[in-house]
Amino acid sequence: MRPAQTALWLRLVVALGLALVGPLPVGWSSARAPIYVSSWAVRVSQGYREAERLARKFGFVNLGQIFPDGQYYHLRHRGVVQQSLTPHWGHRLRLKKDPKVQWFEQQTLQRRVKRSAVVPTDPWFSKQWYMNNKVQPDLNILQVWSQGLSGQGIVVSVLDDGIEKDHPDLWANYDPLASYDFNDYDPDPQPRYTPSDDNRHGTRCAGEVAAMANNGFCGTGVAYNARIGGVRMLDGTITDVIEAQSLSLQPQHIHIYSASWGPEDDGRTVDGPGILTREAFRRGVTKGRGGLGTLFVWASGNGGLHYDNCNCDGYTNSIHTLSVGSTTRQGRVPWYSEACASTLTTTYSSGVAADPQIVTTDLHHQCTDKHTGTSASAPLAAGMIALALEANPFLTWRDMQHLVVRASRPAQLQAEDWRTNGVGRQVSHHYGYGLLDARLLVDMARTWLPTQPQQKCAIRIIHTPTRRGDLEISLTSPMGTRSTLVAIRPLDVSGQGYNNWIFMSTHFWDEDPQGLWTLGLENKGYYFNTGTLYRYTLLLYGTAEDMTARPPGPQNATAPPTSWATSASPTVPRGTSAIPGRQ
Repeated sequence: MRPAQTALWLRLVVALGLALVGPLPVGWSSARAPIYVSSWAVRVSQGYREAERLARKFGFVNLGQIFPDGQYYHLRHRGVVQQSLTPHWGHRLRLKKDPKVQWFEQQTLQRRVKRSAVVPTDPWFSKQWYMNNKVQPDLNILQVWSQGLSGQGIVVSVLDDGIEKDHPDLWANYDPLASYDFNDYDPDPQPRYTPSDDNRHGTRCAGEVAAMANNGFCGTGVAYNARIGGVRMLDGTITDVIEAQSLSLQPQHIHIYSASWGPEDDGRTVDGPGILTREAFRRGVTKGRGGLGTLFVWASGNGGLHYDNCNCDGYTNSIHTLSVGSTTRQGRVPWYSEACASTLTTTYSSGVAADPQIVTTDLHHQCTDKHTGTSASAPLAAGMIALALEANPFLTWRDMQHLVVRASRPAQLQAEDWRTNGVGRQVSHHYGYGLLDARLLVDMARTWLPTQPQQKCAIRIIHTPTRRGDLEISLTSPMGTRSTLVAIRPLDVSGQGYNNWIFMSTHFWDEDPQGLWTLGLENKGYYFNTGTLYRYTLLLYGTAEDMTARPPGPQNATAPPTSWATSASPTVPRGTSAIPGRQ
């Protein structure tokens, strides 16, 4: 019997280190458990006067009779929070003791949906092959819409080069509170127009998330009733301050930040967030959304042509971000894809020029069906996460990562590196845990029990080789799962080594961490190189709960849980644009 304290869900940070999940606020026991509101139904035998007396006595407001016979009344208390996971025991006791009260009930939210298929009428929805069941498996978004979910009440902000806020497919969902221009320091995130439309990236990403439905224009966003904002921060000088401010904008209002950018994907760069931006991430997950934690969705990178590795990108390999990779319509690895251990999940994009691409909004009030790269994959994931948050708004940032792992499936995704980890989960350096399924994500979100408090065990590495790109670093868990933290990068000729760099792996999710961990360093270059390993630190992040005891969700997962993460800047958009290395 495995002791509870060994049940760690870990994203390893080899610091080369590792990093991840933060403290959990008191959470939600089940999305189907009652949500109590500030009103009561009360039955009294003596009619209106008795109801008024009762209201005055206990501080209620009498909203009137429920039925014409005058026995049932609707009372509201202004001093009670509008929504709560627990009933108000004080008022319950007072009403119970009053002899004139025959019956009472604190009201709870009821979810009701129209039982009809939801298929948008937008003219380009037929081109949205990844959502309209033309490809199997698709992202299963139609099934979620048919449940009445559309992102209502969820706020997503796209951190990029601005958003065309008056676009005919965005204006109704545009949220000025989720928007700002940190390049010019004003509230208007409207893109700067150029002859080559360099600043179209943010508007394209925004449309994937929240383009309006059934308005006779363009296509439909994944969460078409979500509120969408845009932060203009890539069209000018980019500093640690600007990145930190962008990631800290309205953390109690914005639920999800979607980012499709990072350091150069040139196969040579090792770069990540500065001190302030790392602090912004930390504050976001510990204080954002009322302590539930901000959700940071990040594109994994487009440096495949240069043999880049997204574990050399400190944004995608942060334990605080949810890194999203790409696959083509045929389920193949795109030419731009970066294989790395920090990728958690995958959505669709495109591969070669002839492949169908992603439909979304474009500058000048236009539409496009030519959006691609991991830039296109991350907003699709952000939209699906918005649907899950609508189903259960009490999910923490750690809950969501667990759910994404369980709602991702290998499906038909083709790669030679699919492996089964120590608890039966299939995982790939190209795809993470597979193609994200919106219906699975939402179904499991509804009944998800809160993840227990985080446990932290302490790896960190300082290694100086003569040629950094020739070094392959791997980590093997006690359960036999081998994860490549960084593969060789032929273009990286730096002799600086990995100086306190944090690598991260998601491949040990739900494994038992007790036992011998093996760190491997191997020169795989064409030249004779030497190097010195000065020190290393292994950080294991997990939960205080033995998650193997949890019943499998709708995914029918056979794996018992304990998760591992191993963590061990010019900033550019991650889309198909003219920017070098970001095709």
